Amino acid sequence: MASETVLVTGGLGFIGSNFIRAALKARPSWTIVNLDLRTYAGNPANLADVKSRYRWIKADIRDPKAVDRAMKGCGLVVHFAAETHVDRSILDASAFLTTNVIGTQVLLDAALRHRVRRFLHVSTDEVYGSVTKGYSKEGDNLEPNSPYAASKAASDLLVRSYFVTHKAPVVTTRASNNYGPYQYPEKALPLMITNFMEDRPFPQYGDGKQVRDWLHVVDHARAILLVLEKGGLGEVYNIGGSYTCENRELIAKVLKLMGKDASLVTRVEDRKGHDRRYALDCAKLKKLGFRHAYDFEKGLRETIAWYVANEQWWRPLKVGGGYRAYYKAAYKGK
Repeated sequence: MASETVLVTGGLGFIGSNFIRAALKARPSWTIVNLDLRTYAGNPANLADVKSRYRWIKADIRDPKAVDRAMKGCGLVVHFAAETHVDRSILDASAFLTTNVIGTQVLLDAALRHRVRRFLHVSTDEVYGSVTKGYSKEGDNLEPNSPYAASKAASDLLVRSYFVTHKAPVVTTRASNNYGPYQYPEKALPLMITNFMEDRPFPQYGDGKQVRDWLHVVDHARAILLVLEKGGLGEVYNIGGSYTCENRELIAKVLKLMGKDASLVTRVEDRKGHDRRYALDCAKLKKLGFRHAYDFEKGLRETIAWYVANEQWWRPLKVGGGYRAYYKAAYKGK
């Protein structure tokens, strides 16, 4: 694609920052504007190596004036900004509704005013709810089971409504569990790795038999770039991972790779409304030509090595931003 000015929302977060880095590498002629409020999970250090190659605007996606300023002159929008942690949504859903739903509405309205050529909305497989058997397809009913998933399902439907009502040039992606560098350490895999590094217990929810599909964040970024450029307007694309396993199997893998003992795993009460299984049918994405670049075993080893080598990145995060208070509330002090 030729030179473009691209607005990325939530680019200081885990997936957003990895997308910006991947986009700058794959499309060096692009100018990227990053609209990010820098909440607890947003971190300028995530993009320290490319900070001279993008422009950060610190603002709230719920602020129409700020969004207008940021979107001016942009032809493409990639919308990551969201409250994303299920456990936090169970403790208090309010920020999830205002950011994920109202924030998306503000962005969509601005996209219409500025006549952007394409607006890509980044969503999650959790909107489908728990899948007993088979695989979720893009046309399946949305049956979210957590406040977080419900807020994302609402934003997905809002995006669809703007396509039908206003002919907005939108496309939506729904991805499975991401892993890789720069993930805030309250999420399962970085929490597991960093707790094991500290010889602290990892809280396993329930029996650990919940099934998840693991997608390397760089593969996710590659898929988003592909859909942004080649996806059909008004369409939804599932982005699944390259490896599926039960949570307890993942824990065992990490323990083995890190040379730690199973005594570091503490079973806690299962999460309320915890989905048992996610599984995505990705035939539509494959028809666009997508293929995974990351083998899970190799990707997992590299991810562990990254957290081991970047203790100065994650350790301050586990003592600030209300992390300790959240951890105590979520896991009952375990």
